[in-house]
Amino acid sequence: MQVKGSGSDAFRVSVSSAPSTSSHGSAPDDCDALGDVYLWGEVISDSTVQISVDKNATYLSSRADVLLPKPLECNVVLDVNHIACGVKHAALVTRQGEIFTWGEESGGRLGHGVGKDAIQPRLVESLAVTSVDFVACGEFHTCAVTMAGELYTWDVSHWIPKRISGPLEGLQIASVTCGPWHTALITTMGQLFTFGDGTFGVLGHGDRENIAYPREVDSLSGLRTIAVACGVWHTAAVVEVIVTQSSSSVSSGKLFTWGDGDKNRLGHGDKEPRLKPTCVPALIEYNFHKIACGHSLTVGLTTSGNVFTMGSTVYGQLGSPQADGKLPCLVEDNLSGECVEEIACGSYHVAVLTSKNEVYTWGKGANGRLGHGDVEDRKTPILVEALKDRNVKYIACGANYTAAICLHKWVSGAEQSQCSSCRQAFGFTRKRHNCYNCGLVHCHSCSSRKAIRAALAPNPGKPYRVCDSCYVKLSKVSESNNIRRNSVPRLSGENKDRLDKYEIRSSKAVLSSNVDLIKQLDSKAAKQGKKAETFSLVRSSQTPSLLQLRDVVLSTAIDLRPKVPKPVLTQSAVSSRSVSPFSRRPSPPRSATPVPTTSGLSFSKSIADSLKKTNELLNQEVMKLRSQVCFITKKSYFLFLMYIGLEWMNKYYFSSV
Repeated sequence: MQVKGSGSDAFRVSVSSAPSTSSHGSAPDDCDALGDVYLWGEVISDSTVQISVDKNATYLSSRADVLLPKPLECNVVLDVNHIACGVKHAALVTRQGEIFTWGEESGGRLGHGVGKDAIQPRLVESLAVTSVDFVACGEFHTCAVTMAGELYTWDVSHWIPKRISGPLEGLQIASVTCGPWHTALITTMGQLFTFGDGTFGVLGHGDRENIAYPREVDSLSGLRTIAVACGVWHTAAVVEVIVTQSSSSVSSGKLFTWGDGDKNRLGHGDKEPRLKPTCVPALIEYNFHKIACGHSLTVGLTTSGNVFTMGSTVYGQLGSPQADGKLPCLVEDNLSGECVEEIACGSYHVAVLTSKNEVYTWGKGANGRLGHGDVEDRKTPILVEALKDRNVKYIACGANYTAAICLHKWVSGAEQSQCSSCRQAFGFTRKRHNCYNCGLVHCHSCSSRKAIRAALAPNPGKPYRVCDSCYVKLSKVSESNNIRRNSVPRLSGENKDRLDKYEIRSSKAVLSSNVDLIKQLDSKAAKQGKKAETFSLVRSSQTPSLLQLRDVVLSTAIDLRPKVPKPVLTQSAVSSRSVSPFSRRPSPPRSATPVPTTSGLSFSKSIADSLKKTNELLNQEVMKLRSQVCFITKKSYFLFLMYIGLEWMNKYYFSSV
């Protein structure tokens, strides 16, 4: 995994989001500080359980309760800009525009194209050539919006991101949000589109029909939607309307809700469903700009920083012990006098972020999702003490867990008087040193070695002092990186642009199996004194790109990408001594090289036989890949049938209960 927009030398490793120390006491500005992620609640753990002996079997990752905010473990430095949480998976977007997902794969929602869980954030490689702006997670699907305003989705029917156009063609997406079964999005012009399961009228189109592709909500056409949020069976939005005050007219954000009205979650004072967006009359005087939805809960944030809740009173999720749930209530107590800037909802808990960068949570406390060190419910907002000294910039809630993005904390090295490893005090004979990977201070004996590609190193290509723990981890990653680098032909520096990076990812599956075949062909030809005849089509002064190599070697195989023009043969190209891209040894004299004829290139009989054998082996590989595709297709169809069954049970059985 590489830092976007830089070469392979920029690869860096991070062991945690621990506070960084500096013996000079200097610290970067907020705009330059890394965005660290902290998680608490029911999160995925390191242990996995295999459910089949088949090599293609899926793995079920266990989950553990984390009672206090804990740094997200990742072997890559992630400068996180945005994070979204689903039920059993999560996704984040870096400041460089890359998207990483992790959690339980369960039918394609991670977007990696394989049926395996990811314990740590893993790059969604198919979107690596685009810049992602933000992401949203449902229960069984994920959505991402690029900087260009394009929408990509992936789920049980599409295991890798697929661009959604159709009704959205020519429109730019400004935001997207996901419920378990439906999705809502807003364009830059303020148009609201919804699609998915239409049970209880959650799509707002006046009926209960399911819609496969985005459709604009007609009743809000002509109005500008500011924000939207999806619950399980209801939806809420903030819509800008013109309000006449005295002799002037001003715009104000009003709260609209629709869908299932059970538990008073719509805020209309009754439990009746609404098939179209309906303004909440009790809040008509307030100006809203943000909205969040839980299972049976709706939370709105006004421009003045006040929080209103409506819905079920179970677990104290309304944040007010006196609330009966019939009408919206103002959340006060510890939030009195505070200006709230961000709100987030889990299934039965709420988290808010104030202007002082402090996080308050309340509601259901099971699994430690509130971050207070226990599993007790809270009926009023309580400050998350573990994040009190963190510079929190964003919060998000999954069904049973919570996440926060904090700016990387820099503290003076003078504040630490003992080694972070051996815990012995520093003195005249025990000097302090900073680890260039984790940033903590260590004594000389605990940080005597140096390693390249440290996270905080000014130049990742040069060795810098690191602690013993970081040295071991950096060494392991370096070894695995060398193995990956040697598995495919090494490219020249001039070919390391975005197109070639994408070509490597697209062709890696085929090339990895073909490299051995080519080497066998070279070895056989060498015994006959005709080494590298098949690869003498490139000038010796050139380094063959992956596109050219594919056209020469895989001419009879199935193309994975549109064809590009092949190298043009000139007199100098034929007479020159070329270099094999694999052997790197000079090719034989001119008499042994292929000669252009009117019917194409002519080869010697032995080389032609070798090529024929190679093509047969390649065809066998193609047949093997086709059988694997067939197996995956059948597996996807089976998972889709399971999805339909679960949907039917939720719609007709659980709703009746």
